[in-house]
Amino acid sequence: MAGRIPRAFIDDLLARTDIIEVIGSRIPLKKAGREWKANCPFHGEKTPSFTVNQQKQFYHCFGCGVHGTALSFLMEHDRLAFPEAVEDLANRAGLEVPREGGQAADPRDRQLDDLYGLMTHVDQHFRDALKENDRAKDYLKQRGLVGETAARYHLGYAPAGWDMALKKFGATDAGRQALLTAGLIIERNAEQEKSSSPGFYDRFRDRIMFPIRDSRGRVVGFGGRVLDQGEPKYLNSPETPLFHKGRELYGLFEVRQELRHIERLLVVEGYMDVVRLSQAEIHYAVATLGTATTPDHLNRIFRVTSEVVFAFDGDRAGRQAAWRALETCLPFAKEGRQLKFLFLPDGHDPDTLVALEGKEAFERRLEGSLPLSEYLVKQLSTDINLASIDGRARLAELAKPLIARVPEGIYRELLVDRLAREVRMPAPRLMSLLGAGERAEPRSLPQSRNHSARPRLSSGRGSVLKQTLARLIQQPAVARVIKDPESLRLTGDRGLAVLAELVDMLHVEPHLSSAQIIERWRDRPEHDRLSELAALALPDLDEAAAERELLGCIPSLLAGAGPERRVDELIEKAELEGLTEEEKRELVRLQSRPRT
Repeated sequence: MAGRIPRAFIDDLLARTDIIEVIGSRIPLKKAGREWKANCPFHGEKTPSFTVNQQKQFYHCFGCGVHGTALSFLMEHDRLAFPEAVEDLANRAGLEVPREGGQAADPRDRQLDDLYGLMTHVDQHFRDALKENDRAKDYLKQRGLVGETAARYHLGYAPAGWDMALKKFGATDAGRQALLTAGLIIERNAEQEKSSSPGFYDRFRDRIMFPIRDSRGRVVGFGGRVLDQGEPKYLNSPETPLFHKGRELYGLFEVRQELRHIERLLVVEGYMDVVRLSQAEIHYAVATLGTATTPDHLNRIFRVTSEVVFAFDGDRAGRQAAWRALETCLPFAKEGRQLKFLFLPDGHDPDTLVALEGKEAFERRLEGSLPLSEYLVKQLSTDINLASIDGRARLAELAKPLIARVPEGIYRELLVDRLAREVRMPAPRLMSLLGAGERAEPRSLPQSRNHSARPRLSSGRGSVLKQTLARLIQQPAVARVIKDPESLRLTGDRGLAVLAELVDMLHVEPHLSSAQIIERWRDRPEHDRLSELAALALPDLDEAAAERELLGCIPSLLAGAGPERRVDELIEKAELEGLTEEEKRELVRLQSRPRT
């Protein structure tokens, strides 16, 4: 948690990352010449205007203007903070994110580091206790688990005493406070103090322990199951600074460790379901942690795969849970994604069913799962007489608020088409009546990227600087022909100073990609402008021709440096995003000065 992420690591991470794989795992991409295209995920459109350039490692939408690197895409599409986006890419590459500066400067970061360390030690404590407890080992054997599976999932045992963890890790006030913050002990309340000694006691006692690990494999919480009879059967860690049950998926870390390419994820209800399925070589199961599926869960799922199957009991409670999951899934239903529902035979859960019939039979059930569209229509049609006009009208009315929650696009149109067959009405007419043909509001974008279409060129000298910067960003190796960047810096012109800094960088590191260059400027005010230039459409030139172009630009830039250059900058900014009051006054002043 400590310090800044080193620049060199981000360079290396981007060099190891293929933006096509990152974006293609979230939206369907199609090859179009030297680029890849898709419908933009950031605004509603029917004709693809979103392009991804593999050579530049850069994306750009000509419809809404959004653009950036693989990191930018994760930040905007998955709504991650920059460190989280780096963590995501690093996890894909199997890298640990380093930090500069040794210990964390922020006390909150130090606390989190300490809590992660504590959870690691407690996890080992539970694993050691399992090895020494025959009763706990016999329970796992009775459930059909072997030692290798228990080791892979770090299964453990919380001893039966009231203060075993407390004694081992809470000998000091600081230790007790850390255990309390991590949710591992409970403070006795006033009522309890009347009948027992005041203080603290272990949360987990006489339970099989399932550590919950985050994307980096760090233990963030625990689930505990009773060995015999008792309530609650399962007990989870409470919400802590490390653990948020609405975000975590049990077993996702193990899935990503086991599978290089995750074709689908199976969402089940219990820890034991995940572990038992994995032992049967069904390595793609995860579990929600005592809560219904949340949007955060779905965001995490669709970062790693495009298909998800939800497994539920076939009883009434299971069908109610399935319908809640469907309602949560609707905003995530779009082309390129598959959402399915599997209902198990009464009296079985995935754990018992896979033990009874084996992997192949269980996976045949998965192949017969109901797609979201079929489940939606089937469930809404229950107890409705579709032979009557009144019944079909009722079905359409029930579907209307659900269809409205599906993003505009091909999937939504096909869903309306499926519903239209049931209500015996032409799909365009039904879509009109449902209001499903209205364009969805585009997701809000950063203001600096909200201007339309591709970046425009002004007719003044500013366009020469733009084209020079764009050429260097898109073909970094040609910077070698600019032998004297210091002459650019000595003009005092702000734009040429940026150009000189870029040339200096590329003289030292000519093999940087466009994405790596842009990420070097992320914390600088010039970042957004340079990102636009990375997406600027330039004539396709080989290196020799590009070098000649640059050599021709430099004299023009040096000759045009000064007040006129600043006028061009301000006029261009006024066209694209508007000027501040101070900039307006500056422009008037510069335009009214005598020309020499």
